[in-house]
Amino acid sequence: MPRRPQLLIWLVIIAIVAAIGGGLREGRTSPAPRPTGEAISGRARVVDGDSLEIAGHRVRLFGIDAPEGRQDCRDANGRSYACGAEARSALIQAIGGQAVSCVPVGESYNRDVATCTAGGRDLSEALVRSGHALELRQHSRGRYSDAEREARNARRGLWAGDFERPSQWRQAHPR
Repeated sequence: MPRRPQLLIWLVIIAIVAAIGGGLREGRTSPAPRPTGEAISGRARVVDGDSLEIAGHRVRLFGIDAPEGRQDCRDANGRSYACGAEARSALIQAIGGQAVSCVPVGESYNRDVATCTAGGRDLSEALVRSGHALELRQHSRGRYSDAEREARNARRGLWAGDFERPSQWRQAHPR
Protein backbone atom coordinates (compact mmCIF):
# COMPACT_ATOMS: atom_id res chain seq x y z
CA MET A 1 0.00 0.00 0.00
CA PRO A 2 2.70 2.58 0.72
CA ARG A 3 3.73 2.56 -3.01
CA ARG A 4 0.31 3.69 -4.26
CA PRO A 5 0.52 7.29 -2.91
CA GLN A 6 4.05 7.57 -4.34
CA LEU A 7 2.78 6.44 -7.75
CA LEU A 8 -0.07 8.92 -7.55
CA ILE A 9 2.35 11.75 -6.73
CA TRP A 10 4.51 10.86 -9.77
CA LEU A 11 1.46 10.76 -12.04
CA VAL A 12 0.37 14.19 -10.83
CA ILE A 13 3.89 15.59 -11.40
CA ILE A 14 4.00 14.14 -14.92
CA ALA A 15 0.55 15.58 -15.70
CA ILE A 16 1.61 19.04 -14.47
CA VAL A 17 4.84 18.99 -16.52
CA ALA A 18 2.90 17.86 -19.62
CA ALA A 19 0.32 20.63 -19.15
CA ILE A 20 2.98 23.30 -18.71
CA GLY A 21 4.94 22.04 -21.74
CA GLY A 22 1.82 22.00 -23.91
CA GLY A 23 0.93 25.55 -22.92
CA LEU A 24 4.39 26.82 -23.75
CA ARG A 25 4.39 25.08 -27.11
CA GLU A 26 0.97 26.47 -28.05
CA GLY A 27 1.93 30.14 -27.66
CA ARG A 28 5.44 29.86 -29.10
CA THR A 29 6.50 31.61 -32.28
CA SER A 30 9.52 30.82 -34.36
CA PRO A 31 12.67 32.52 -33.02
CA ALA A 32 14.07 35.45 -34.93
CA PRO A 33 16.55 34.45 -37.62
CA ARG A 34 20.24 35.05 -36.96
CA PRO A 35 21.60 38.43 -38.05
CA THR A 36 24.07 38.35 -40.94
CA GLY A 37 25.06 42.00 -40.89
CA GLU A 38 24.80 45.36 -39.18
CA ALA A 39 21.41 46.98 -38.68
CA ILE A 40 20.28 49.51 -41.28
CA SER A 41 18.12 52.37 -40.01
CA GLY A 42 16.55 55.50 -41.37
CA ARG A 43 13.78 56.80 -43.58
CA ALA A 44 12.54 54.16 -45.96
CA ARG A 45 11.43 54.48 -49.55
CA VAL A 46 8.85 51.76 -50.21
CA VAL A 47 9.46 49.97 -53.51
CA ASP A 48 6.60 47.47 -53.32
CA GLY A 49 4.70 45.44 -50.73
CA ASP A 50 7.75 43.53 -49.50
CA SER A 51 10.70 45.69 -50.56
CA LEU A 52 12.15 49.00 -49.49
CA GLU A 53 15.27 51.07 -49.68
CA ILE A 54 17.05 52.66 -46.72
CA ALA A 55 20.15 54.83 -47.14
CA GLY A 56 20.95 53.23 -50.50
CA HIS A 57 20.43 49.65 -49.23
CA ARG A 58 17.83 47.56 -51.04
CA VAL A 59 15.94 45.41 -48.53
CA ARG A 60 13.41 42.61 -48.91
CA LEU A 61 11.23 41.90 -45.88
CA PHE A 62 11.98 38.57 -44.24
CA GLY A 63 9.57 35.65 -44.47
CA ILE A 64 6.87 37.11 -46.69
CA ASP A 65 5.83 37.51 -50.31
CA ALA A 66 3.56 40.36 -51.41
CA PRO A 67 1.89 40.89 -54.79
CA GLU A 68 4.07 42.55 -57.39
CA GLY A 69 3.52 46.21 -58.22
CA ARG A 70 1.76 45.43 -61.51
CA GLN A 71 -0.24 42.49 -60.14
CA ASP A 72 -4.04 42.55 -60.13
CA CYS A 73 -6.35 40.37 -58.02
CA ARG A 74 -10.12 39.93 -57.70
CA ASP A 75 -12.16 41.31 -54.83
CA ALA A 76 -15.11 39.57 -53.13
CA ASN A 77 -17.41 40.67 -56.00
CA GLY A 78 -15.05 39.32 -58.67
CA ARG A 79 -13.87 42.78 -59.77
CA SER A 80 -10.23 43.31 -60.65
CA TYR A 81 -8.19 45.59 -58.41
CA ALA A 82 -4.51 46.55 -58.19
CA CYS A 83 -3.51 44.31 -55.25
CA GLY A 84 0.20 45.02 -55.86
CA ALA A 85 -0.35 48.76 -55.49
CA GLU A 86 -2.57 48.09 -52.45
CA ALA A 87 0.19 45.99 -50.81
CA ARG A 88 2.66 48.85 -51.37
CA SER A 89 0.20 51.29 -49.77
CA ALA A 90 -0.27 48.90 -46.82
CA LEU A 91 3.49 48.88 -46.21
CA ILE A 92 3.64 52.68 -46.38
CA GLN A 93 0.78 52.81 -43.86
CA ALA A 94 2.48 50.24 -41.56
CA ILE A 95 5.63 52.39 -41.52
CA GLY A 96 3.53 55.47 -40.79
CA GLY A 97 6.31 57.96 -41.58
CA GLN A 98 8.51 56.54 -38.81
CA ALA A 99 12.15 55.56 -39.13
CA VAL A 100 12.64 51.92 -40.09
CA SER A 101 15.24 49.62 -38.58
CA CYS A 102 16.23 46.47 -40.48
CA VAL A 103 18.49 43.65 -39.34
CA PRO A 104 19.86 41.66 -42.30
CA VAL A 105 19.35 37.90 -41.98
CA GLY A 106 20.33 36.86 -45.51
CA GLU A 107 20.59 37.95 -49.10
CA SER A 108 18.44 37.47 -52.21
CA TYR A 109 18.96 38.91 -55.70
CA ASN A 110 21.61 41.47 -54.64
CA ARG A 111 19.60 42.83 -51.75
CA ASP A 112 19.49 42.19 -48.03
CA VAL A 113 16.68 40.06 -46.64
CA ALA A 114 15.91 41.56 -43.25
CA THR A 115 13.58 41.68 -40.30
CA CYS A 116 12.36 45.25 -40.24
CA THR A 117 10.49 47.27 -37.66
CA ALA A 118 8.91 50.70 -37.50
CA GLY A 119 7.88 51.98 -34.09
CA GLY A 120 8.72 48.55 -32.65
CA ARG A 121 6.25 46.83 -35.02
CA ASP A 122 7.42 43.90 -37.20
CA LEU A 123 6.59 45.05 -40.73
CA SER A 124 6.42 41.52 -42.16
CA GLU A 125 3.88 40.52 -39.54
CA ALA A 126 1.86 43.69 -40.13
CA LEU A 127 1.63 42.97 -43.88
CA VAL A 128 0.64 39.33 -43.36
CA ARG A 129 -1.88 40.18 -40.61
CA SER A 130 -3.55 42.80 -42.81
CA GLY A 131 -3.81 40.25 -45.63
CA HIS A 132 -1.52 42.14 -48.01
CA ALA A 133 1.28 39.54 -48.01
CA LEU A 134 1.66 35.79 -47.68
CA GLU A 135 3.96 33.99 -45.29
CA LEU A 136 6.89 32.15 -46.89
CA ARG A 137 6.90 29.24 -44.44
CA GLN A 138 10.04 27.68 -45.91
CA HIS A 139 11.93 30.77 -44.76
CA SER A 140 9.90 32.06 -41.81
CA ARG A 141 9.54 28.62 -40.17
CA GLY A 142 6.00 29.47 -39.13
CA ARG A 143 6.83 32.84 -37.56
CA TYR A 144 3.83 34.48 -39.28
CA SER A 145 1.45 31.50 -39.40
CA ASP A 146 -0.92 32.86 -36.75
CA ALA A 147 -1.06 36.23 -38.52
CA GLU A 148 -1.84 34.59 -41.88
CA ARG A 149 -4.49 32.34 -40.36
CA GLU A 150 -6.11 35.37 -38.70
CA ALA A 151 -6.13 37.35 -41.98
CA ARG A 152 -7.53 34.40 -43.95
CA ASN A 153 -10.28 33.71 -41.39
CA ALA A 154 -11.24 37.40 -41.28
CA ARG A 155 -11.05 37.57 -45.11
CA ARG A 156 -8.73 40.58 -45.03
CA GLY A 157 -6.84 41.92 -48.02
CA LEU A 158 -6.01 39.20 -50.55
CA TRP A 159 -8.14 36.69 -48.65
CA ALA A 160 -11.33 38.70 -49.36
CA GLY A 161 -11.33 37.53 -52.98
CA ASP A 162 -9.22 35.53 -55.41
CA PHE A 163 -5.55 35.98 -56.13
CA GLU A 164 -2.62 34.32 -57.79
CA ARG A 165 0.33 33.69 -55.49
CA PRO A 166 2.98 36.33 -56.20
CA SER A 167 5.58 33.66 -57.07
CA GLN A 168 3.23 32.18 -59.69
CA TRP A 169 2.39 35.63 -61.04
CA ARG A 170 6.12 36.40 -61.46
CA GLN A 171 6.63 33.18 -63.44
CA ALA A 172 3.74 34.04 -65.75
CA HIS A 173 4.83 37.69 -66.16
CA PRO A 174 8.63 37.82 -66.51
CA ARG A 175 10.11 41.32 -66.57
